[in-house]
Amino acid sequence: MKFIYMIMGPFDSKIDRKAIGKNNNAEIIGVKNLEEAKDISKSLMGIADVIELCGAFGKEGAREIIDATNGKIPVGFVTHLDCQDDLFDELFS
Repeated sequence: MKFIYMIMGPFDSKIDRKAIGKNNNAEIIGVKNLEEAKDISKSLMGIADVIELCGAFGKEGAREIIDATNGKIPVGFVTHLDCQDDLFDELFS
């Protein structure tokens, strides 16, 4: 299984990526925005078995990645408990 985790922030996806695990079966890729993530997700069709997204994508970003991959790759996203909304808002504002 090939597992991809995308994190969104001030990254350059060409160099901000790292494969780990036996046979490099897990890879983290840093992307600068949702549009870049959609492009990369499309390029992973037939390669990735699952894509997990950092919380910055949210539900709508996850839906856009699902649409970009025609619903052919399972897509999940990280979330947090509501009681920590203020901390996350402060960190990512």
